[in-house]
Amino acid sequence: MAAASDLPEGTIQNVLEQESLKWVFVGGKGGVGKTTCSSILSILLSRVRSSVLIISTDPAHNLSDAFQQKFTKTPTLVNGFTNLYAMEVDPTVEHEDMSGSDGMDNLFSDLANAIPGIDEAMSFAEMLKLVQTMDYSVIVFDTAPTGHTLRLLQFPSTLEKGLAKVMSLKNKFGGLMTQMTSLFGVGDEFGEDAILGKLEGMKDVIEQVNQQFKDPDLTTFVCVCIPEFLSLYETERLVQELTKFEIDTHNIIINQVLYDEEGTESKLLKARMRMQQKYLDQFYMLYDDFNITKLPLLPEEVTGVDALKAFSCHFLTPYQPSTSKGTVEELEQRVLTLRQQLKDAETEQERLRKGKQKV
Repeated sequence: MAAASDLPEGTIQNVLEQESLKWVFVGGKGGVGKTTCSSILSILLSRVRSSVLIISTDPAHNLSDAFQQKFTKTPTLVNGFTNLYAMEVDPTVEHEDMSGSDGMDNLFSDLANAIPGIDEAMSFAEMLKLVQTMDYSVIVFDTAPTGHTLRLLQFPSTLEKGLAKVMSLKNKFGGLMTQMTSLFGVGDEFGEDAILGKLEGMKDVIEQVNQQFKDPDLTTFVCVCIPEFLSLYETERLVQELTKFEIDTHNIIINQVLYDEEGTESKLLKARMRMQQKYLDQFYMLYDDFNITKLPLLPEEVTGVDALKAFSCHFLTPYQPSTSKGTVEELEQRVLTLRQQLKDAETEQERLRKGKQKV
């Protein structure tokens, strides 16, 4: 366990200073303020980068609400900026658009839909392919809630497995495909080579993106949460999954924190502060090597460019947490106990999920 004085600085300054970063993902449980945090992060990045693109991959888009400006699937310059662009994409809709009326795309789409999960993966790959052709210094992803985010991170491996499956089918039935296309007089653009060529092209994009996602110099993931048990549980799950996918993460933003103001008489507020402090201590114990940024709960919503800019100061101001009492051994034991509690909660959730499926 690190001493309070040894803790990493509680800001996102390290993300702003890492000039090599190309992809920045912002994710966490639903309702913790991911869109606000990703919007402010993109504003701060626009001050130190030549061009920034923020993309919402959450079907329930909130970027337009955050900036109070309508965005579409085409990058649009954010009002008041010369180098910050925003776009909102829905993977499922994008996939339908891609199919269009082109026969080759329809055949390719039908083939892909036979493999579970690959349709979204292909759409995401197409979107990344489009983004890679654009000349942006850094791209910020405002992701959907944790479950969707984890699926998004699995897309490269999902597509890779799916393509391997298609290739194995080709090896088994390649001759039959060739006979069928010639029998029905279908042109070469629908033939085996055309389909496999498109599959191979998609595979190359995925492999390239997958390689970039796993490079800590190019990609990082910022976890957003609030000081409550469910959010702590989701954050631990997310951090464990990111580690499994070899995706770099060393920043946590704790949002909606009640500051201990002198003269507070409300029993409810005091109780909430005590509860939040308990979880704040646990966050600092579990993630003592992370840059943890603490943001205050405000009496009003943070919407519009001016409000976002004003709130951005909290992302750059370090917060020194209260020093937990106890020896290093005691603190390490508390961390082990807490991780076990989170694991037990996950096991219980899985048991309840299976019980519902049986009913």
